[in-house]
Amino acid sequence: MKEKIAVLKRMLDESNYTVALCGSGMLTDGGVRGIKNPDRAYAIERAYGASPEYIFTSAYYNTRPEQFFHFYKEEVLRYIPDPGLGSYAMARMEQAGKLQCVITANVFNQAIRGGCEHVINLHGTVYENQCPRCGELYTVEDILEMKGIPCCRVCNATIRPKVSLFGEMVDSRIMTRTTEEIEKAEVLLLVGTTLRSETFSNYLKYFHGKYLAVLHRTPHYSDEKADLTLIGEPGQILSQLGY
Repeated sequence: MKEKIAVLKRMLDESNYTVALCGSGMLTDGGVRGIKNPDRAYAIERAYGASPEYIFTSAYYNTRPEQFFHFYKEEVLRYIPDPGLGSYAMARMEQAGKLQCVITANVFNQAIRGGCEHVINLHGTVYENQCPRCGELYTVEDILEMKGIPCCRVCNATIRPKVSLFGEMVDSRIMTRTTEEIEKAEVLLLVGTTLRSETFSNYLKYFHGKYLAVLHRTPHYSDEKADLTLIGEPGQILSQLGY
């Protein structure tokens, strides 16, 4: 592993523009299993009688708002991960000029809370909840304090999380920014995700840089397509770079 970390550091030192794509492995780095984690998804289905992919949707929000928000509060907002070693390490990389952009599929602002400044939240963030009628914004604390269905204090409309729910398209402006950043990258890091990720696989065709490195917990058959693969906890690997 030391040799591979040295190779990764050399790649980063040679690069003029490095972008990190962060997946669900970063949730584990922050001490939380995501709602799509098989064990957690099974527990949720037993408790709620439906899968997370069925509950956390716009259809459920529109037709069963009380159940939707019970799930949102208890299974999402009460399971916000810490930034984790990886986010703090990426912030140090950014400050050292070794990382130019973080693109995350997660909705918990881990990179920003860890100190990164140049971050694209591909699927939005739970830290912003908005009234669809008047635009008033509400925090995580606001939503947790409201009983039942959270309603806007200004116009009484049902508040909506500013995240992409399952089955929804990513905002086109965010997609454009994401592809532009990947096109600029000389080194692309996949952190806590794989080359076959549902979220990122379609974006990889825009990468025409020098090196593609994958950092995740367990081996995956797609690893052979990467220039460098480091198997282990992503946060621990990034911390060993020494930035």
